[in-house]
Amino acid sequence: HHQMLELDSARRYYQAALKLDPRYSEALNNLGTIFYAKKNYRRAVSQYNKALKLAPGSASIHSNLGTALFARKKYPEALASYERALALDPEVFEHRGTQGVLLQERSVQDRARFHYYLAKTYAKAGALDRAILYIRKCLEEGFRERELFRQEPEFAKLQEIDEFKQLLASEPRVL
Repeated sequence: HHQMLELDSARRYYQAALKLDPRYSEALNNLGTIFYAKKNYRRAVSQYNKALKLAPGSASIHSNLGTALFARKKYPEALASYERALALDPEVFEHRGTQGVLLQERSVQDRARFHYYLAKTYAKAGALDRAILYIRKCLEEGFRERELFRQEPEFAKLQEIDEFKQLLASEPRVL
């Protein structure tokens, strides 16, 4: 249902599943992704929070919550959700398939900021290679606030890495 973007029939299906089993966290998560796809971010956040009460160890639900909070421009809360997701599953942002919220419909500016927050999350977790990968993506998406990479404490460990220095020195190739 969900994959074909028949969102209304998928929503009814998940709601019926929840009537049968109100503790079905995946159905709550999937309802959240439907509300997210319809740009109803407030309801998406609500569904993800309900799902997390039932499945607090789900990295993908924490990640989805982060993306919905990001869409609502609640950046500190989004970052906290991404950090929890990453702590639960260091690969969470690399294998987002059926359970992950899609980022395609975000504007390029939003994607740049999203990649900035992922870079910050990875840097804070000590995954410096991944942090650099997302810094590159963020700059390619046209992220303008380069000074943040020098100022934010999360990026301190990167300051001595040549690739990081080159990235910040280079002219951005906006895709």
